[in-house]
Amino acid sequence: MYNKMGTAMTILRAAALGAVLAFSAAAPALAQTRAETLRHVTGAAINTLDPTMPGSTREAFGLSLLTYDRLVSMGRKQLNGKWVFDLDAIKPELAERYEVSPDGLKITFYLRKDAKFHDGTPVTTDDVKWSLDRAVTANSLAKAQLLTGSLTSADQFKVIDAHTLEVTLPKPDKLALPNLATVYPIIFNSKAAKAKATAEDPWAQAWLKENTAGSGAYTIESFKPGETTIVRRNEAWNRGSAEKPAWFKRIITQTVPEAATRANLVERGDADIVIDLQANDAAELEKKGKLKVISTPQYNAITFISFNNTIAPFDKVEVRRAIAMALPYDDMFKAALFGRGAPLFGATWADGKAPTGETFPIPQPLKVNLDDAKKLLASAGFPDGFSTTFSFNVGQAGTAEPMAALLKESLAKIGIKVDIQKLPDAQMSTLINEKKLPFFTEGIVAWLPSMDYFYRNFYIGTIRWNYSSLNDPQITEWAQAARFEQDKAKYAAYGKDLNTRHFELMPQVPLWQPSQDAVMATTLDGYVYQFHRQIDFRDLSRK
Repeated sequence: MYNKMGTAMTILRAAALGAVLAFSAAAPALAQTRAETLRHVTGAAINTLDPTMPGSTREAFGLSLLTYDRLVSMGRKQLNGKWVFDLDAIKPELAERYEVSPDGLKITFYLRKDAKFHDGTPVTTDDVKWSLDRAVTANSLAKAQLLTGSLTSADQFKVIDAHTLEVTLPKPDKLALPNLATVYPIIFNSKAAKAKATAEDPWAQAWLKENTAGSGAYTIESFKPGETTIVRRNEAWNRGSAEKPAWFKRIITQTVPEAATRANLVERGDADIVIDLQANDAAELEKKGKLKVISTPQYNAITFISFNNTIAPFDKVEVRRAIAMALPYDDMFKAALFGRGAPLFGATWADGKAPTGETFPIPQPLKVNLDDAKKLLASAGFPDGFSTTFSFNVGQAGTAEPMAALLKESLAKIGIKVDIQKLPDAQMSTLINEKKLPFFTEGIVAWLPSMDYFYRNFYIGTIRWNYSSLNDPQITEWAQAARFEQDKAKYAAYGKDLNTRHFELMPQVPLWQPSQDAVMATTLDGYVYQFHRQIDFRDLSRK
């Protein structure tokens, strides 16, 4: 598909390929055998070595999993035949073990006594305490995330001795422990960081953006923001599996903006793995059968069409439901994603009730019915339809543009005239923040995809992520109650009630969970879809 593009694109590809080869030839990584070096290409950039900094990219999140340890990490499970992270299987990482008190208000961590930072300094609970204090105190991304697990104050972290730390909670919170496995609560060498701190920057944020002070599986060998990063294996790291000798000694990550060029590089064998190709390129490479393609629906992500429930005419539930009945779901899914993902439409619910409990999202009984859509519009006072805009950002154009064209065509059949707006990413972000977009498409991702986490973070309150500006007292009450509900049956009942109420109100139209297509050399094994939608290279080996 991409080999039919014009001369200019061919030149761009050749330049990018030359850059990769020239970089590799100059890199010390070539002192290792090809089997010991992994080459990864990505369309985005690693822009910081501290993932807690505002503006950090997902690629920076991925790098931090290699260079820093956390107290715990997430296990894995099989979902529809694919390996994915497991929110319910939290395993020790820097901690040797942990204990949760019977009342759920205290978590005690026992550190590995042989753990060392990259400079050889032993890791102690003083370092853990300083790092967690930083996470909940400094002006960073970590504070808002840890809040979702009731981790809000430095007073909650208590050093018992050099290798024992106690975390206290105001209420039993099922997401406290998983939060400590996300990218933000990384454990710093506090002595090294404090040496670079200033009165204006007590948490050494400026220094840690360009330097690491960790104990992770890899150390930084070369870091050129927006271009290339090389990491080298930390031979002393002992927090992984017994298969460590199979790990790569070096990993090279290079930014290659053009998706077709990334596809070309992995097909030629000049790159080993890529996870951010266009759906059509991934489908084409899969069809050729020369590479391994692991296509995993992002079970913690949702692409949706959103209405601002406070802006007319979308403040009327009849209008929202009419649109939901008029969308050409199958055609949009094929045009936008080539069918690569898990649809959230076309389900059958008995008596209109959600068939499952605590799971979210679930496929909804959404099907095209233009006659009923017209009746709903008439009942809302719009027998002849109305005019509106439909927006998406430029960064989504590859999938949103064909979907929007089909949406426009179908809504015209019920009298709704749509003007499509393709907005610069920054402008769209501003308009979303200011709650000024009436009708648009976006996506959400939950690092901790429990039912109550989705509802609390995306469907209540005045926060940015409540894209629909939904303000339903019943959903708010149930979502907040579910957060601390320890009885599994009652928690499941909340989930069923919330899912049913969500469908009744239709604040958004969930479309699908897009696949993450990991395209790699056939010699690679161990890929696991991770919560932050990046590669955990510690999982990978070459057979």
